[in-house]
Amino acid sequence: MTAPQSRYRRAMAIPVGMAMATALAFLPNVTASAADATTAVADDAPSLSYVVNVGPGHGTSAHVKKAIAKVGGTVVISYDRIGVIVVHSANPDFAKTLRTVRGVDSVGATRNAPLPAQSTTDVGTPKVLSAEEVADAQAADGQDPLEPLQWDLPAIKADKAHEKTLGSRDVTVAVIDTGVDDTHPDIAPNFDRGASANCVSGKPDTTDGSWRPSAAESPHGTHVAGEIAGAKNGVGITGVAPGVKVAGIKVSTTAGYFYTEAVVCGFMWAADHGVDVTNNSYYTDPWYFNCKDDPDQRALVDAITRASRYAEKKGTVNVAAAGNESYDLASDSITDPVSPNDGTPSDRVIDPHKCYDIPTQLPGVVTVAATGAKGIKSSFSNYGLGVIDIAAPGGDSTAYQKPEPPATSGLILGPLPGGKWGYMAGTSMATPHVVGVAALIKSTHPHAPAALVKALLYAEADATPCTDPYDINGDGKVDAVCEGVKNHNGFYGWGTADALAAVTK
Repeated sequence: MTAPQSRYRRAMAIPVGMAMATALAFLPNVTASAADATTAVADDAPSLSYVVNVGPGHGTSAHVKKAIAKVGGTVVISYDRIGVIVVHSANPDFAKTLRTVRGVDSVGATRNAPLPAQSTTDVGTPKVLSAEEVADAQAADGQDPLEPLQWDLPAIKADKAHEKTLGSRDVTVAVIDTGVDDTHPDIAPNFDRGASANCVSGKPDTTDGSWRPSAAESPHGTHVAGEIAGAKNGVGITGVAPGVKVAGIKVSTTAGYFYTEAVVCGFMWAADHGVDVTNNSYYTDPWYFNCKDDPDQRALVDAITRASRYAEKKGTVNVAAAGNESYDLASDSITDPVSPNDGTPSDRVIDPHKCYDIPTQLPGVVTVAATGAKGIKSSFSNYGLGVIDIAAPGGDSTAYQKPEPPATSGLILGPLPGGKWGYMAGTSMATPHVVGVAALIKSTHPHAPAALVKALLYAEADATPCTDPYDINGDGKVDAVCEGVKNHNGFYGWGTADALAAVTK
């Protein structure tokens, strides 16, 4: 699947039956004139958002604050602990001028579109279950009504893990996404309001319900939240870790863009509110890949790297989707046709070793590839030796990977806003499976730091050898080449996530 279709980084919904609209998945010294004279800006100039990165650990210096103001900037919020300042300015030379200021490490525009301005990793349009389909589901004793349709749970042994434990109420996961409908009956019992917020502006808003998506916005975050922690309560589906708490941190604009200031806010909020694991099924807009030889893009990588590292140091495991474009993220070059996606995109050839999909390729982040109902790499999933850390069910076309009955769809079933359920697919759907397993590990080892949780996640994964040859559509042509060995390769990383091992080892 190619990038132009959706910016929810890792979710992909392949149309099946009744449809509901949603995003696809488918990322020196200041000069005297600058410091001492306020820059004149045209009254009708568009205001853009910027991140200004300075030395961390101290309050923003008066010198830098003065420089920001003098070149027409207004500080929205300053994250002093990591040295990231979110600024709005209508001065087209704001970044260029501020880069000359002593104490400023980097400055970058976070967008091309004027304020206010989607990038999830789901694929396609969700297929909503009808009331009749919900009523017709036949569950065994101890199962939630729709659980027989969830082939993905036994694929990672989550059904067996639930016989041991559902996870601890002391563990909280956060869905950094399009928003979470906490009124959904599968989410409400486990929702953590205190760890939820709206971070779209870059500054947290804790107004009641601010974390929810509107009717016009994507159901992506709600689906993801349910996959992780859907309650085992006799209603709907069951999550991978149905006993843990889940929070919603909304970071996408109404139009579905995930901008840097919002993502930084999301990581910082999670870190400071006791979140154990974050789910990141998106890429940071507007660049699919951010090249560090570009001053704007370098600043975006810098800001989010600081925020994600801060979260990990506070004990948070950050998990991100690999993407749905069938890219080899370990190759020498990739053609990126969609950046900047809020401006005028054009084909550009990038080196993924120098240009980064963020937060997916950031150090310390767990990168997740998707598998289908037959346990092999999903047709759309990105891959790459040394990039992919682990794999989990994200769904695939039933024509490629058909599940065993009673499941009928090769996609992933989860909740949708408004008390509904539906199927979606993408690395967006694979990531919450890994987040759920990480939450079970944290439940089993409550004092484990983030590094140990990750180490256990990889060590306990089921080693999955390369699929060779990989001809997903059976046309006789190789669709992707897997490099590596059984215990570590470009399709499945250290293996397929294992929920049972998470609660027994």
